[in-house]
Amino acid sequence: MKVALVHDWLTGMRGGERCLEALCELFPDAPIYTLFYVKGSVSEGIERHPIIPSYLNAVPFVKSRYRYLLPFFPSAIQRLDFQQYDLVVSSSHCVAKGIRVPQGTCHISYVHTPMRYIWDGFDTYFGNAGLWNVGRLGMGLFRTRLQQWDVESNAHVSRFIANSHNVSERIMRQYGRSACVVYPPVDWRAFQVSHRHEGFYLMVTAFAPYKKVDLAIEAANTLGFPLKIVGHGQDEKRLRRMAGPSVEFLGWQSDYRVRDYYSRCLAVLFPGEEDFGIVPLEAMATGKPVIAYGKGGALETIIPLNPLPKQGEHHSDRGAQTSGSPSGPTGVFHYEQSVEAIIEAIQLFTQHRTDFDPDAIRAHVEPFDRSHFKQRMQQVIMSGYHEFRRVPPC
Repeated sequence: MKVALVHDWLTGMRGGERCLEALCELFPDAPIYTLFYVKGSVSEGIERHPIIPSYLNAVPFVKSRYRYLLPFFPSAIQRLDFQQYDLVVSSSHCVAKGIRVPQGTCHISYVHTPMRYIWDGFDTYFGNAGLWNVGRLGMGLFRTRLQQWDVESNAHVSRFIANSHNVSERIMRQYGRSACVVYPPVDWRAFQVSHRHEGFYLMVTAFAPYKKVDLAIEAANTLGFPLKIVGHGQDEKRLRRMAGPSVEFLGWQSDYRVRDYYSRCLAVLFPGEEDFGIVPLEAMATGKPVIAYGKGGALETIIPLNPLPKQGEHHSDRGAQTSGSPSGPTGVFHYEQSVEAIIEAIQLFTQHRTDFDPDAIRAHVEPFDRSHFKQRMQQVIMSGYHEFRRVPPC
């Protein structure tokens, strides 16, 4: 069986690339097709594979300005050739699931989110908080056509896998297709529980508009608490300008250094609405609580000190309360994306800090370990492949 992997772009190691890394271990001989590739930006496990970029990779300055080429992404991804493969597995948060495969090739797509730029996140990315207004005007002209393509291209997907129930529901709503759920992996064994802290709050994030880093900075400015931020991105200049003296930008950091910051922080702030969110799991694998926006993927990974009755039940049903979960909380939710709500959540956390048990918080994350992800993903992919072939699995 000849297998190929597809990922939107390879320009850094984030949650989607961690999933791709695990897929590379499942299919060690598979080449990786992508829109753009920056050599040295991803892990050795990924770069060990042959990497085939699209024609857009040759555009000058594309690696720093690729978001401006969004209208060209569909044609670029559909030009990639998969004639020689029996199975193609795409890892998609933008257009990777829109590849064209021959009639006899099975395409299974692991979706991190339907393309947020043209659906729910359009105003965030192309409003005042996102790209320039000229960008909003330009994208407004292409949005309907991109939405139409995004739906029509699903005809080439044999089976969808969603990274959360949150995303599975959006796939059904926007594409009219069902998707089973396989949660993304966290390298649980690479983290050690920490019972100490140095009094600072931590963010580990890309500087994208929907991450709401600005709200956390304003909360730190108001309360004066120390906030360390690991990451980089297109919003960095604006965020640095608004930061007060208690906010420290640490830039990109190695995995080892990130784990060290987790171990020394008081808690992790997670104010954006995520499709799933790896950062809360990494923080909790170190035994640290997470102060998060109570919507999206956070409902499936964090046990809040302060659940709303309806949301608490929904969140419990969707898997955060697994059989290995502790009875105690693993974080605090704020239910509005506002500075005031974040401040209230931090104050509530401060009042109840002794309610958080680092060992129990870490134990909660074990079901999300990388080994479980690989086992479950292999089962779902091979089941989909055999169903496509109409051959019973061995």
